[in-house]
Amino acid sequence: MGGAASSLYEHVSDQMHGLCGAIGLPSRAPIASLRALMDPIADRSLADPPVWPSGISDDHTPVEYSIACDAGKPPVLRILGETIAPQPGRRANTSAALRLVDTLAARLDLPLDRFHRIQQVFLDDQPQEDFSMWFSLVHRPGREPAVKVYLNPDIQGAKRAPYLVAEALRRLRLDRAYATALAHGVRPGQLGDRDRLAFFALDLHAGPGARVKVYLAHHDADADDIVRAAGAVPDVDGYAIRDFLDLTGCSGPLLDRPPISGYTFVGTDTDRPNTYSLYLPIRDYVSDDEQARELVLAVLDRFRLDPSVVDRAITAVARRPLRDGVGLIAHVSLRLTAHGAPGVTVYLSAEAYQVCPPRIRSVACH
Repeated sequence: MGGAASSLYEHVSDQMHGLCGAIGLPSRAPIASLRALMDPIADRSLADPPVWPSGISDDHTPVEYSIACDAGKPPVLRILGETIAPQPGRRANTSAALRLVDTLAARLDLPLDRFHRIQQVFLDDQPQEDFSMWFSLVHRPGREPAVKVYLNPDIQGAKRAPYLVAEALRRLRLDRAYATALAHGVRPGQLGDRDRLAFFALDLHAGPGARVKVYLAHHDADADDIVRAAGAVPDVDGYAIRDFLDLTGCSGPLLDRPPISGYTFVGTDTDRPNTYSLYLPIRDYVSDDEQARELVLAVLDRFRLDPSVVDRAITAVARRPLRDGVGLIAHVSLRLTAHGAPGVTVYLSAEAYQVCPPRIRSVACH
């Protein structure tokens, strides 16, 4: 554990150094990415309250970390962040995010043609939500960081979300594949109600594997609902999903924060998505982070992935005993394709401002 930090950037950069050491990744590029994301507010004192209610984390720290694990591959470090303007506001933050897009594109030689095709669909002049754009910076050994942007389907209000996502995918020629995802992921008559469009994400690179992702939040869902949602991808292993939910004690119905289905599309996916991911907000269904750690390590072991990597990452980020709070281990996700081994990603909160106290008992998955 590092020493006490006086600024937001000191806190998260200390955690980032620890994370890189835990997974064997040089820290220079991740630290530079972190600084670029946070630059407008990086040096704010931690003694001051958050300057903006970022939805990235429960305590409004505008950064989250994740470690992605796949069989036979080195772990991947991801940084999810929100760029916040010095004088924050919905329009000011959107402008700051667009400036960062241009900065990263120039620095990393990123093509922006696909982004420009959908930019005006989501980035409204009168945003109705605090979140307009987030960034994911993905770090692998020996490579430049990969950049993904997250956009808000609710930016013009929840009723407009289905139209915005459909229009963006039409512009990207993925509308038929999107229809397949909806047919599986949305319970009859529940689009915009129990099944809600949560995020739209776009890779900022030009390779054949450049992805588009659509995320559906499933309120009050159970294991059968989730297996049905995964069926949009051919030959996905429904038993793996049930094992994942059983191991975490969350077969459902999940009555607190909802699980999320993520559908991945590439340019050749004209009829259906090629990858399904299930994101479980595990912090809502455990008593404390000690319990969350035990469940996450059991998931990794079940899918034959090295638990020690994630355990070291948890230790690198934690600034307190795990039993003294809940939310440091925020999500765990399962990634499935038609043929390939499952992947697991664990998401860790920075807890720069606040620690949520442990619960007396788990929030039951009834």
